[in-house]
Amino acid sequence: MPVGNVVVQQFVSVDGFAANDRGEFDILEGLDGDSSDFDRSNLGWIEQAGAIVLAARTYEMFVAYWPTPVAVHEVVAPSINALPKHVFSRTLTSAPWGSFNEAAIESGELTDVIPKIQASTDGDLIIWGSLTLTDDLFRAGLVDVVRLVVAPVAIGTGRAVFPADVGTLPLRLRNTTRFSAGLVELEYAVGQRTAPR
Repeated sequence: MPVGNVVVQQFVSVDGFAANDRGEFDILEGLDGDSSDFDRSNLGWIEQAGAIVLAARTYEMFVAYWPTPVAVHEVVAPSINALPKHVFSRTLTSAPWGSFNEAAIESGELTDVIPKIQASTDGDLIIWGSLTLTDDLFRAGLVDVVRLVVAPVAIGTGRAVFPADVGTLPLRLRNTTRFSAGLVELEYAVGQRTAPR
């Protein structure tokens, strides 16, 4: 079967931050308006994916919400809960997901583990949040696609989507989609990076 892409999707402020200066993912809090058109579009993409890859902290945030009754109204919840999951952690020994299948624990080198996951997965690998993990993926040249969902808010400071030491990372715009509530999704193919001098 063809190998799927490694896709990083992040919700970002217009000034390029994926988390605030405390590392919290609150970019969408207080979003004004109906974002159901984005949810439906995102669902179509998630349904075509093969697996979700998370770092341990993001896993802990996600598992406290998505497989619980609190998320029952979320249109994407059934698909997120059904997808296979891989959690990178050197401390967790298991990663339950409510009443759904447990996530697999991964602790090896990214350059070894990510290709193995890709080879055994039918579809793209989705990475959400997990900024330390995505920093390492960008540095290793393992990200194929970046999907930035830009929210109409500027926060001034915080945690950037890309690591500061990644060098020059050429991106080719593949698609732009505008949604209600002021959300804009920018999808880029990632080129070969040029290391910093």
